[in-house]
Amino acid sequence: MPDEIHSRPEVTAALARGVTRLLSDHGLASLLEVPLANGRRADVMALTAKGEIWIVETKSCLADYAVDLKWPDYIEYCDRFFFAVTESFPLELIPEEVGLIVADGFGGAVLRDSPVRPLAGARRKAVTLHFARLAAFRAGA
Repeated sequence: MPDEIHSRPEVTAALARGVTRLLSDHGLASLLEVPLANGRRADVMALTAKGEIWIVETKSCLADYAVDLKWPDYIEYCDRFFFAVTESFPLELIPEEVGLIVADGFGGAVLRDSPVRPLAGARRKAVTLHFARLAAFRAGA
């Protein structure tokens, strides 16, 4: 899906769909647009069977990535942090200290795993409870 023939919202939606499919294929439960306690909003948050929390930020194009100076703010709310981009994105721009996913509307692949930065117990409990309550509210809506 070449970025230049699709609108930015279409590319963002396709990336989110592909990322959630990839995560589901690997046994992770995910939610889109998860507000965090610091006022930020994670594009995708996922929970592993062991309780590990992942955040994936989708970047629809180079301009979207270039203006994102807030991504370090997400690290304190997850065990692993990834960027998800399209296959036409210049991958060398993604920092080595985060994970990298390439996706489209049908799925994706983890090209580089994220280092694990284990959350403190109290933060893990708070984020996991927030994730569960948000999922329950959305399921009941």
